[in-house]
Amino acid sequence: MYSSLNIYNQPVTLAPTTVASPNAAYQRMANFWGLVEDLKEGTYKIRSEHRKYLPQESRETDDSYDVRLSRSTVVPYLQRIEKMLSGMLVRKPVRLDDVSDLVREQLFDVDLEGNDLNVWLYNTARLAISFGHVGVLVDAPKEGDKTRPYWVTYTPKDILGFRSEIIDGVRQLTQLRLLEQVVEPDGKYGDKVVKQIRVLERGRYEIHRKDDKKNEYKLFDEGEMSLKDKIPFAIAYSNRVGYYESRSPLYDIAELNLKHYQIQSDLDNILHISSVPMLAVFGYPNADEITTGPNEALSLPPESRMEYISPSGDSYDSQFTRLKDIAEQINTLSLAAVLGQKLVGESAEAKRIDRSQNDSTMMVIAQQMQDLIDNCLKFHSEYLNEPNAGSSFVNRDFVSARLDPQEIQSLLQLFTAGTISQETLLTQLSSGEILGDDFDVEEEVEVTQAGGLVEMEAPTQPDAA
Repeated sequence: MYSSLNIYNQPVTLAPTTVASPNAAYQRMANFWGLVEDLKEGTYKIRSEHRKYLPQESRETDDSYDVRLSRSTVVPYLQRIEKMLSGMLVRKPVRLDDVSDLVREQLFDVDLEGNDLNVWLYNTARLAISFGHVGVLVDAPKEGDKTRPYWVTYTPKDILGFRSEIIDGVRQLTQLRLLEQVVEPDGKYGDKVVKQIRVLERGRYEIHRKDDKKNEYKLFDEGEMSLKDKIPFAIAYSNRVGYYESRSPLYDIAELNLKHYQIQSDLDNILHISSVPMLAVFGYPNADEITTGPNEALSLPPESRMEYISPSGDSYDSQFTRLKDIAEQINTLSLAAVLGQKLVGESAEAKRIDRSQNDSTMMVIAQQMQDLIDNCLKFHSEYLNEPNAGSSFVNRDFVSARLDPQEIQSLLQLFTAGTISQETLLTQLSSGEILGDDFDVEEEVEVTQAGGLVEMEAPTQPDAA
């Protein structure tokens, strides 16, 4: 069984530090990344780790273990949950207010990799949910007189260390070390991956590249940054533990996912072995001479007998029940613990998600991602000397509130009977996702009450021939 140490109760021994040395927070978080990442990659990755995740029984031969491993598969609960939660944030597009036309245009390719703001948000949220937090550097290298800011995302695995101070009553970064990989041409057709560490300080930067021969990092480049009084780096948490420190909200689900994989492996192995009944021979000393198959006949002494033995279905009930229980636990954690929402009642109609709990993890993540975008917009606008950075709004309607046909018909009947006003009808249809997000109820009521007429200039008469 896979197990992890509670490293928060363990003393951390720090070796002499270099530019590549991870800080104490990094080391405390490191033990929680492996299981979540490996399960997200699925069956192939879990199999490649062999006995790390699938224990070998004491009397099980290596060949038997390898066969059992090849038949064991991972149900991708973790990957599905991560995609589901991230998708909730972009169920409706990010709304931008008071953002300049220039910045809006550049947000259609926010990372210079062809991703617009909504796609970028989805990908960034997935990383934040997997790791516990995520950081974004708004970089803007100058090309001549032109500056084109773009957003670069970093996971906690890439943030080696940081320093901060209280400046003007606010904790601010004074140093940041980021691990990067740069792909460079190698020869006429090939390429190579170069590891480097970007060191950012207020107003300046350094690039240290790894010397593979000496296994150390050396200063490669340095210079000044356009923004002199800050490090243009923003962070968003999904499960904060401390400053620039977090734990994946999916970790407990990952442990259950792993347990499900192990029990499923045991059950599949038992079913495989017992799928063919075993021939048992009683009272016949030369049983090894017996052969069975088509066109075969057996002659046994009167005192001997033989029969096929197969296990009853009851012997598997406990494993099946355990698998079902674990699957239910995973669903409960993903909804109750992660979403922070409760299921009410037992009937299908009553099991509606109570969205009144605004302190759910998803609400926190939405607010964190919104703050992340707002901070990045500030850095982006500063690079371009835009006076107003504007703001964003990230979706909070995680569960579809779309009205069904019966509900729409009931509203129309109430309106026709004069029980509800036109404004109430349109408001309910808009909140029920029948009308577009940009639908303005007040404007529509005003137009229709005026007869739907719009003053237009009279057409000019064509000149006489």
